[in-house]
Amino acid sequence: QVLFIWLDGGMSQLESWDPKPNTPFGGPLRAIPTSVPGVHISETLPQSARVMHRLAVVRSVSTQDNSHSAGVDRIQRGDPKNRGVVYPYFGSAVAKLAGAGDSGLPPYVWVKPMNGGFIYKDAGFLGPRYGALALGDGRPPENLLRPPGLDAAADDERNALRRLADQRYAAGRRPEHTEANSYAFEMAAQLQRRVELFDLSRLPARDQQRYGTHDLGRHLLLARRLLEAGVTFVKVTSYGWDSHGDHFNQALSQHPKFDQPFAAVIEDLHDRGMLDDVLVIAMAEFGRTPRINGHVGRDHWPEAWSVCMAGRGIKRGVVAGATNATGTDVATQPHDIGALFHTWWRALGIDPETTQFRNAGQPLPIAHEEMTPVTDVLA
Repeated sequence: QVLFIWLDGGMSQLESWDPKPNTPFGGPLRAIPTSVPGVHISETLPQSARVMHRLAVVRSVSTQDNSHSAGVDRIQRGDPKNRGVVYPYFGSAVAKLAGAGDSGLPPYVWVKPMNGGFIYKDAGFLGPRYGALALGDGRPPENLLRPPGLDAAADDERNALRRLADQRYAAGRRPEHTEANSYAFEMAAQLQRRVELFDLSRLPARDQQRYGTHDLGRHLLLARRLLEAGVTFVKVTSYGWDSHGDHFNQALSQHPKFDQPFAAVIEDLHDRGMLDDVLVIAMAEFGRTPRINGHVGRDHWPEAWSVCMAGRGIKRGVVAGATNATGTDVATQPHDIGALFHTWWRALGIDPETTQFRNAGQPLPIAHEEMTPVTDVLA
């Protein structure tokens, strides 16, 4: 299983995993010690510092795109060589290669603020079936529950009629779209049987306090519930990390809203014996500039930033790679997103050297052929 935490807009590595206090670009915030001797992270992440012995940080990430529009797609697709096809996002790829398991639930669920729906575009050439079921604000899809006046027998008859209509519609049409339509109804039926997953009020008050009542806290608590229920890939998105102005006040306000539930979910997965089986990734499309701009902000910086991981296949309590003294560049071997995809696939027990996608018979690599994993963080 995978828990993929996406901090949309770009979390600052300098105010999180790779602080540079008392340097020209370090800013006013301090670095604090962690549970791993000699490893320090920003004072904005005190709870993460407490569980650092369960985490692995790569401080030598160096990617190419400094725009959101290009970076989001490239990072989540792994930037394989251009073969004239649209590659799947990581969640869709995992849903395809790891499967749905025996939970009966959708293999790829996206918990996000605002609107939900079925996001088929994430699947790329794999076809709409492997898209994401997006839960807007963590709520179940609209009209999920059967109306009070419709009994189970009548509902079964209606679905039987729908399946006959689907079969007629599918005749002579491309199967990937008709299969996705039927699949969406099947997943809705499974969610109807598990609607209690969405009712966080049933959980102990202590859980809600530990995660926080803000969006990311509620959504990561739901993510834990979905992982416990057997969902293969859960993506949780937090928006608003694009801090071009008043950066340091924003960091002091926003970073704790990540820190609190992130540490809580790491602890909970460990306490439940799940951390050995769940790969946890926390990242964005890039980091923030070392140089502080005229609006007391940090701009986009793909040249040198950090990614945090934990769980399945990952060493614990390690930091891989380093940036230079001022954080302007990677001082060790730089790692592009393709190297991280190699790392994640290997952590999941899937060999990117021997495993391929098939697109209309064409073999395609699941990770960039010219890149290799970050072996320092692999268990």
